[in-house]
Amino acid sequence: MALVVAGLSLVSQTAQADERHFYESAKQGWFWYEQAPEAKEGKTPPAPEIRVLPSLANYSTEQLWDMHPDDFQKLLLEFQKKAVQRPTEENVHEYLTMQDIARRKAAAYANVASYVIQKYADLNVGRDYPVAAPGVVARVKMQKDEIDATIKEAAGDHALLYFSRPNCQYCLEQRQILRFFTERYGWQIREIDIAATPGMAARFGIQTAPSLILIGKGREEYIPVASGVVALDELEQTLYRSLRLLNGQITPEEYSVYDFQKGGGLDPAAILKKGL
Repeated sequence: MALVVAGLSLVSQTAQADERHFYESAKQGWFWYEQAPEAKEGKTPPAPEIRVLPSLANYSTEQLWDMHPDDFQKLLLEFQKKAVQRPTEENVHEYLTMQDIARRKAAAYANVASYVIQKYADLNVGRDYPVAAPGVVARVKMQKDEIDATIKEAAGDHALLYFSRPNCQYCLEQRQILRFFTERYGWQIREIDIAATPGMAARFGIQTAPSLILIGKGREEYIPVASGVVALDELEQTLYRSLRLLNGQITPEEYSVYDFQKGGGLDPAAILKKGL
């Protein structure tokens, strides 16, 4: 019984001591907005990171040759940094050796690519865009014939709006070019003075003179053809593509594709039709 009483007394004393400590310590800390003590000066700074510099002695030529391109590029950069930091003969030699391996790897890829393009004709765009002189002559003729036929066919139900300004020398030059265009294709061209009819210019978003807009009979859609002076051949090519786009014959992805190139290597959508 005495042991129990002594134990209870000890617990009571401990509880009272804890309670006094709580109330005394409650005056400290954030409740009283007391700032934490500042760190003592003169603390030893952390040791700098020790970099492990690469060495060709740790790699075989076969390892470097078969290394993943991402890993090789990272390693090549490390050798470059090493050579720049310490441009000794050995360090520079190792970096240039890595560059030589990269060059040889690129040459190997280029050689294999040339063979693959030769073997698989569908990957060779040379058949659609030849660079040999006879091929160039034939390609240019087909392009010209297609452009001429498309523009002449559209003359009956399409027209050009020509926006100009008074005393605009550029507009005078463009007007002369349009005269040649009209004589060749028989198109209707309506000239609009921006200064006299600002509402028309605002309707089509015209801010520069000279400017050309393609319109079609009975339709609200229109396509800007040129802004500034354009030569006759440039006008013909741009108008040809704009006509096909306006009439739904091509999509913007096929904007530069001629009919005779459809289904070939220069036709972006051709691969979706034939598959791999």
